[in-house]
Amino acid sequence: MLSIFGLFKRFYAAFISPPLPHDVGHSTTSLPLKFGVLGAAAIAPLALVLPAKSHPEVELYAVAARDISRAKSFAKKHGFKKWYGGKDGYQELLDDPAIDVVYNPLPNGLHYEWTMKALAAGKHVLLEKPSGNTAEETRRMFSLADQKGLVLLEAFHYRFHPAIQRVRGIIDSGELGAIKEVNAVLAFPKGFIGSDNIRMNYDLGGGAMMDCGCYPLSCVRYLTSNNPSAVMSATAVRYPRDPRIDTGATAKLTFASSKPGGEPVRSTIRFDFSTPPRLGFIPSWPEVSVSAVCERGTIELFNFVMPVIYHSITVTPDGGVPRTEKAYTFKDGSGKGEEWWTTYRYQLEAFKSGLGSRPQSTYVFPTA
Repeated sequence: MLSIFGLFKRFYAAFISPPLPHDVGHSTTSLPLKFGVLGAAAIAPLALVLPAKSHPEVELYAVAARDISRAKSFAKKHGFKKWYGGKDGYQELLDDPAIDVVYNPLPNGLHYEWTMKALAAGKHVLLEKPSGNTAEETRRMFSLADQKGLVLLEAFHYRFHPAIQRVRGIIDSGELGAIKEVNAVLAFPKGFIGSDNIRMNYDLGGGAMMDCGCYPLSCVRYLTSNNPSAVMSATAVRYPRDPRIDTGATAKLTFASSKPGGEPVRSTIRFDFSTPPRLGFIPSWPEVSVSAVCERGTIELFNFVMPVIYHSITVTPDGGVPRTEKAYTFKDGSGKGEEWWTTYRYQLEAFKSGLGSRPQSTYVFPTA
């Protein structure tokens, strides 16, 4: 009963009515970071607006959209002070000298162009994943940010939550020995993504790998603290209306061993936009988990993407008694947070800290 009450309490505070920051004017003497948003995207309220409402050092300042009436409506609804629109709306937002940070949730195919323009305008950038359509685009964006002394963060928000950091902490502690295998999955039932969704538009960087697929890949990279050394196999399901787009895939990877001379770490990632119904008519349940096999046991995290709703960390030592943990906050005092903070709220905290000198529990760099 208490766990159900806690779930509703977290959900209400995280997604419906975030508590107002109680330390406005007391925690810092610095001016709040003014955010400008490119595009009135559906992800923006969850990823930035709600987290900003509880952050005393962040201000929702301006939004731009191709349709100025849409920009105005979005601004009024979510509390932005200014809005820009029309064919030059995005650039006008970038030219606004009051804006410190640009949040770029535009379709994937527009990430590179408008992130480069934002960096050229001297703005820090919080960039939705994936950062670009190609590795070369990503290299150029981070190179420009480095040249200009600006922060560019690819918004893999789950990495900032205590749950995944607890899993990585257990792996790094050596409690279970060296990691031998790590697997991750993120799959949605058929019908979750409609055929008219921009995720199904190749010209805008569509496809499952460019959306839900980047989470499992990012997660296995994060837990191994490494990049894949080889792709052993990869099988994709192609979209019937445009075979250039994948609706799901399974890939087998290897990573360098965490021990000198050891066997490569094996990994399987799986992702799907359209998991078929069971028995032909029972909708499939979303799958969202990551697990690691180590020398002396296993560890699994259920719901690594949105752990604030609910998650579980199951640690099973070989020959020992399994235990289940939860990590809604940093219990060791290594970072700020509340149980109702979403991954996006933790991310915003880390982003703000990354612009200053305050210590932080993690930060994502382009090679992490």
